[in-house]
Amino acid sequence: MRVGKGGREFTCYKFRTMKVDTVQAATHEVQQSSVTKLGAFLRKSKIDELPQVLNIIMNQVSLVGPRPCLPTQTELIEARRANGSLNLKPGISGLGQVNKVDMSEPQRLAALDYRYGRLQSVILDIRIILATALGRGGGDNVAKH
Repeated sequence: MRVGKGGREFTCYKFRTMKVDTVQAATHEVQQSSVTKLGAFLRKSKIDELPQVLNIIMNQVSLVGPRPCLPTQTELIEARRANGSLNLKPGISGLGQVNKVDMSEPQRLAALDYRYGRLQSVILDIRIILATALGRGGGDNVAKH
């Protein structure tokens, strides 16, 4: 489950990249050893995001927008609610991701989400899509311990 536009929860489709017994938590709170070898490849190549095409078809996400977070990431949800960026449709990639800001920095990420909302345009979306395709940004990083 993820939090989408207006704070509504939805099922975000992804390929499994972590071991079955891994606790559902923000990626930066999960140990690197939880990621399978195939999962590491899927994550690095961004193939794990491919099933989210279903979310696009169901009009739950777009290609670009604030990355949807887990319902347990309350600090990020509240920061987005406070600055109005929770009213944006979430995306597969976003301004935060191409600027290497992940959900481990909720205030900073919410500020970039707000900035995206203020500057949102077709040109900006194309730039974010191109930056994502060229591998800019690392996505959410798992804990190194």
